[in-house]
Amino acid sequence: LNAPDPTNQVLQEIVAHSSNVSSLVLGKASGRLLATGGEDCRVNIWAVSKPNCIMSLTGHTSPVECIQFNSSEERVVAGSQSGSLRLWDLEAAKILRTLMGHKASVCSLDFHPMGEYLASGSVDSNIKLWDVRRKGCVFRYKGHTQAVRCLAFSPDGKWLASASDDSTVKLWDLIAGKMITEFTSHTSAVNVVQFHPNEYLLASGSADRTVKLWDLEKFNMIGSSECETGVVRSILFNPDGSCLYSGSENTLRVYGWEPDRCFDVVHVGWGKVSDLAISNNQMIAVSYSQNNVSWYVVDLNRVKKSGSVIQGLIQDKPIPAPTSALGSTLRRNYERPTTSCTGQERSPSSEDEKEDKESSAEITNPEDYKEIFQPRSAISRTPPKRTEPFAAPLEHSFSESVLEKPVAVVTTSVTSPSRPVPIGLNAGDFLSVTSVMGDEEALAQIRKGHDTMCVMLTSRYKNLDTVRSVWASGDVKTSLDSAVSMNDLSIVVDVLNIINLKPSLWKLDLCTSILTQIEELLQSKYESYVQTGCISLKLILKRFWPLISDTLTAPPSVGVDITREERLKCKACYKQLKNLSNVVKNRAEQVGRHGSTFKELQLLMAPLYY
Repeated sequence: LNAPDPTNQVLQEIVAHSSNVSSLVLGKASGRLLATGGEDCRVNIWAVSKPNCIMSLTGHTSPVECIQFNSSEERVVAGSQSGSLRLWDLEAAKILRTLMGHKASVCSLDFHPMGEYLASGSVDSNIKLWDVRRKGCVFRYKGHTQAVRCLAFSPDGKWLASASDDSTVKLWDLIAGKMITEFTSHTSAVNVVQFHPNEYLLASGSADRTVKLWDLEKFNMIGSSECETGVVRSILFNPDGSCLYSGSENTLRVYGWEPDRCFDVVHVGWGKVSDLAISNNQMIAVSYSQNNVSWYVVDLNRVKKSGSVIQGLIQDKPIPAPTSALGSTLRRNYERPTTSCTGQERSPSSEDEKEDKESSAEITNPEDYKEIFQPRSAISRTPPKRTEPFAAPLEHSFSESVLEKPVAVVTTSVTSPSRPVPIGLNAGDFLSVTSVMGDEEALAQIRKGHDTMCVMLTSRYKNLDTVRSVWASGDVKTSLDSAVSMNDLSIVVDVLNIINLKPSLWKLDLCTSILTQIEELLQSKYESYVQTGCISLKLILKRFWPLISDTLTAPPSVGVDITREERLKCKACYKQLKNLSNVVKNRAEQVGRHGSTFKELQLLMAPLYY
């Protein structure tokens, strides 16, 4: 494996919004444009590697949950938590359309490759196809049962793939307006889906830590990885279609297929990566935390994209000799005819016109704006301006790993000039150095709190070891009860994270033990606790609400009451879920990423409110 050395990537960080960042996307055509959406209801446009925002787009009245560029990067669309979409023309710096129709937060978007159409997916589980010229929805696709997290049009524009929290990937025929097939091999929420640029192949990445490949001629799975270290958040085919890149927590992997192969693993400190793009044979990746956005660059010239596999990551399989030249295939390739969609024309309403007038595009960096968004008639845009690769600094010497050469790094820290300054604080008070600290004093500062931390970690290790010993006997219920009895939420979270990775472990008995703990997790001040609680509650509702509802509404049995014990468990769960529904309802009124998650839970718990 490549050594986890920070020299594997170019890094830069910006303060992107005045409040938390809620979404971002890279322009795939150039790899040089970045759009960020925030809880401040703004969409900001950036040039990768430059610290200043080019343009700030306003108009949304709720947090921006997803963004997407069109193929030419001349337009950008953003979906909000309220369910509205806004489309801007970046060259003209103005709003083009406001589209209304979703009943819940919009969480996925994609532009049709050859037409004036775009698709949107929502927490309400619906997919809508919009004609932006007619300013209306031309078709609605129904079939998912939970939030639609990712949408992707096929290169020929005839199909639409959708990935959902219901663990399925669906393929839709845009012309016929119906579902072609459904892929159900994932065991947890599917976060991302992408078509191969040439062949009839589809790739998907999931929270079950797998990447799967599907043959779109036979509609069967032809490959699956089992070696991801975390949730798969982004995937991207190489432009020539020779391999697939997968981004999970702090790791970039390179896959081949037929047979399954992992060519390389690059350890990158990007945390929970959000998007990937390729430019000049460099991988550009972005991630965010609170109101900060970081981007990273990996030199793909130093990453293996073919050849021998990395041992130990997948089961060793003999690799057959190639039967054809590189780039040729027996699988069918996409044709790219011009496609069209039919629908009823919808005239803009006065309410829509009011929405458009309230939206604006403020150019904050005229020089970069003029350089990037030239008018279509400008000669400099045909042919497009060539971009140079990001410059690498002098290489540091370190022990080499699988790669023959180290990948260089540039580290820059940037602070937005518009960032608010705290009142009553003087930065000089924190930055000034009055004296040089001696070695002993420095060590004392480092050791401060160390003993306390050691005691805490030792206690946690001891508790986890106790739970593990019970778990080894195969009794999940007793293991969970043991964790709950320790009155330490961190232990409960650790156990729940393991159970959530394999939803089949959930039983009705576990629900009665853990729902009270989940109520505490949902109200915790720690983000990871809240997230684990939401995932657990979602799995419980998905797997057991139909059983609980049917059991409680069933007529009383005659004679021996065989189902009495199960009915008592269902009653206990119903009572606890009823209490949880009030917590979820209150938290759903909050803004931000958790507010969106709680709104989704509120929809799942809707029967409890009646």
